[in-house]
Amino acid sequence: MDLSLSPSVSDTVCVLWGCELNDTQRKAVFEIAEDLLEHQFFIRTMCLSAEASKEMHVVEVQDRVGECCKPVPIATLHPMCQPMVSFSGFELIPPVIFNLRSGQGPLFISGQHLTLVYDDDEEEEEKEEVFSSTPPLDHSGLQ
Repeated sequence: MDLSLSPSVSDTVCVLWGCELNDTQRKAVFEIAEDLLEHQFFIRTMCLSAEASKEMHVVEVQDRVGECCKPVPIATLHPMCQPMVSFSGFELIPPVIFNLRSGQGPLFISGQHLTLVYDDDEEEEEKEEVFSSTPPLDHSGLQ
């Protein structure tokens, strides 16, 4: 989505996010403050540490869309054959919960949080343009 073409988005704030999952911390949550802004969260990469145990590591995720559903496995990593996975366009709706379902880790997750800030001034200017382009009423014939 090209945000530069959208007339209502005045600013986009981008923040990188990351966490580590391991045998002592098996769960990580990405949360946002409740506000009226639009938030997008994209998973970018998941990778095993060099010290990761030689076993399968399964990561599952659950976002706001899946509140009523069970977490969904999204990556299976193994240090010998697939120590890293990259995602392109994997958007989730915050809050997002990551869970290390199997394996001891350590495993690193990186993501990108976008906040879209809408400009109310542009909407008001558009309304003013509509009213200013309306011709005035002719009351001369009313007598």
